[in-house]
Amino acid sequence: MNIQHILIDDNNAEHRELSIYRTGRINRVRLQDKIYKIYRSLEIGAPDYAAFFHYGFPEALNRLPFLSESNNGLDSWDEAFLHNSSLATMNTILDECVRAINPEKQEMILLGWQDQPVGVAYLRDLDPARFLAFLQTLKQFVAESEVEGYDLEFIL
Repeated sequence: MNIQHILIDDNNAEHRELSIYRTGRINRVRLQDKIYKIYRSLEIGAPDYAAFFHYGFPEALNRLPFLSESNNGLDSWDEAFLHNSSLATMNTILDECVRAINPEKQEMILLGWQDQPVGVAYLRDLDPARFLAFLQTLKQFVAESEVEGYDLEFIL
């Protein structure tokens, strides 16, 4: 089979329109609110989204009691909520996962593939230093959310 390899380029509008090009968001919410309100959001850009899954963060964080309609916990193509009482533990798990990332090891990962109508493999370069910077922002967001009494909604 002849396979075309496409390296995702965030500056290419056609690549950003591909279904494999995934982003996410983490919202500060209060589960006890009578009406749904987002108090602040942290965007997860496509490079960080790919790294988040590549380095196994959802699996590690699923030790926490996420609430989701699918009952899959924290997963792609889903939304999940995490109560404020679990946010300190979330940051502890993030710290554990960070230790496994080599900031100097550049990687190219396979995001996905298709075989019809033509074979295509979608690839992405990972920048671990960039992802580690995102994780510091995430940890700060989580810590502030805990102190201020917010819960988190993950839209992945």
